[in-house]
Amino acid sequence: MKNRNTFNLFIISILLVFLTQNSFAQSGIVTINADTQIDDLLTIKKKLESDNKMDRGYTIQLFYGNNERAKTTLKKYRKTYSLWPASIEYETPNYKVWAGNFATRIQADRALIEIKRAFSGAFVLEKK
Repeated sequence: MKNRNTFNLFIISILLVFLTQNSFAQSGIVTINADTQIDDLLTIKKKLESDNKMDRGYTIQLFYGNNERAKTTLKKYRKTYSLWPASIEYETPNYKVWAGNFATRIQADRALIEIKRAFSGAFVLEKK
């Protein structure tokens, strides 16, 4: 008789465990309310990163001076090299032509060796 009471108690315990799990379960629906400007900001951030304006690291400065010569230098660079992106940056009172976006100094130095063939005054610049 004692075995039967123990067995009954065991069955009742198992049933209670299963019944309580179902009665206290939560539904698995998740609703995310995000601001619509987040996608716009991510797009702008990607654009800035591709234009070398967000990252720390190194770039190669090809020229600094007036706007017309900066444009000419940029055109010459783009005709000669397509591996590294280039842009004109303005810092009062000069325009600067920057090429490449390098994570390490050694990468920038390797590119500089190649770029110096056409732009002898080029040098590595650490971006901060």
